[in-house]
Amino acid sequence: MIMENMDKSFIEFPPFDLQSAYGDSNCFKPLIFVLSPGADPRMEVEALAQKLAMDSKLVIRSLGQGQGDSAKAAIDDAILEGKWVFLQNCHLAASFMPKLEQIFENIPEKCNHEFRLWLTTAPSNVFPVSVLQKSVKLTYEPPKGIKNSLIRTYLGFEQAWFEKCSKP
Repeated sequence: MIMENMDKSFIEFPPFDLQSAYGDSNCFKPLIFVLSPGADPRMEVEALAQKLAMDSKLVIRSLGQGQGDSAKAAIDDAILEGKWVFLQNCHLAASFMPKLEQIFENIPEKCNHEFRLWLTTAPSNVFPVSVLQKSVKLTYEPPKGIKNSLIRTYLGFEQAWFEKCSKP
């Protein structure tokens, strides 16, 4: 009914555009992926880092027991050096979340403008609300069905890749 009276764009999800979300962020505004089961945006973040020549400055940490000090050290270094820090599974590091909130609130005014903090979390009540309020929020779900899987796959290729192909 919606498609008949309006348009199919009202029932289809738009393609995932990480570069647009990155453009909305800055060194004081982290990007947070709210995950659903089976979703992992790591490859997309790595691809964007490569596209923007930040792949050598991307630091990835998977949070869990005992990883808080390593994550804090990575963030402290990244703020000064202009690196990207990608912390996965924040929901598994409840004891680190107050420290993350403190780090976020104390980012110096003169931080490197290339610094970005990328976070992933499942819906959780331990994630700091103040960080959530000041961030770019993204929901990331695995594609449902073969059509959506193929669309996401094809959108991952640059036009130049298709043009280099020897087969029509």
